[in-house]
Formats: sequence, C-alpha cells, structure tokens
Amino acid sequence: MLKIWGRTNSVNVKKALWCTEELGLKYERVDAGMQFGVTKTPEYMKMNPNSLVPTIEDDGFILWESHTIVRYLSAKHSMGRLCPADLKARADVERWMDWAFTFQRAMRDVFWGLIRTPPEKRDAKAIEAGRVASNQLAAEVLERSFEKKAYVGGDAFTMGDIPIGAEVQRWMRCPIERPKLPALEAWFARLGSRPAFKKFVDIPLS
Repeated sequence: MLKIWGRTNSVNVKKALWCTEELGLKYERVDAGMQFGVTKTPEYMKMNPNSLVPTIEDDGFILWESHTIVRYLSAKHSMGRLCPADLKARADVERWMDWAFTFQRAMRDVFWGLIRTPPEKRDAKAIEAGRVASNQLAAEVLERSFEKKAYVGGDAFTMGDIPIGAEVQRWMRCPIERPKLPALEAWFARLGSRPAFKKFVDIPLS
C-alpha cells in the first residue's frame, strides 16, 4: 500500500494528498514534520536526506519532492487524464507545476508572517513585500492565463492544477488585500467544487 509521510497543514503535503484522493488510491499517512518530529530521525533521513515532507513509499519505491510525487502518481494511475499523454500537452501543464514554486516564494513571508508568527514578532515590511509580489503574479500571470482557458492545461482538470491550486488557496485565504481577478476566481471556484480539494486543501490555514 502507498505510504505518505507528512502533516496535513503542509501545503506541499496537501498536493500529494489531493492527487492521491483524485486518483482514488488507498494509502497510509504518517504524521511527520514540525510538531510531529520524525523528519530528523535517521530512518526518515535515509529516505529523504532533505528532512522535509512529503515523502512517499510505493511498493518499495521511495520518492520525495511534492510536485514529482504528483507527476509520478498521475502518470502511473491516470495517464491520458490527470497526466496528459501528449508530450506537448504534458509539458504545458508541467510548466505550471514548476511555476507554482515561483508563487510559493512570493507568498512565503505573507503566510509565515500572518499565520505562523506571533503578532509581536512579525516583519511587516516582508509581509507587505510578499503581498505585493504575489498579487502582481496573480494579476499578470494567472489572471491572464485563465482569461483564455478553464484550467492550466485547457478545458480539463489535470495534475498541473494541483500544485498551483494549493498555493493559490493560501493566497485566497490569507487575511490580505487582493485585487479583483474574475478569471482566477472562477478557476478557484471550479477547484472548490472538487471533493478532494475541499477535503485536503481548502481547510483553515494553520
């Protein structure tokens, strides 16, 4: 059985869990990271020397890096659906999977500052800089893209929507001022209709 190490409030673990649920796979999840520890143990670091989550084991195959996990599971269990079979179509959605880390970097100081840092220790300048940067990326990259298509790869939901969908959820739910972006908001609403997204991703930030 597939085994997943990671805590449910990690944005990167959410991506793996969302993908797994979309695929209808049975799995065992082990709490790991932050308050749960585990990731610094010799046993874990033998699997994942980065001491990060998620890590998966699939029939003895160990894999880490959240977006790679999504790619692997989608290709193994959903080639032609979540993972496009056409090379160019697959490269198109994988581009968005890689770009999701650009959005994550822009949002990092916002999320950590407002959600995981006590008010008296917050860096207001870093939070504001992150808000401006993430709002700009949302407006200039995501909004323009979704004005032309329903999902990152076109008309259908694919693995490409999973990483950026998890990142945008944090942007949408953080208590910050955001521009009105109707095309992006419509895409986010489409994600919100998916049971797996509601179960694992669109939950209170912590």
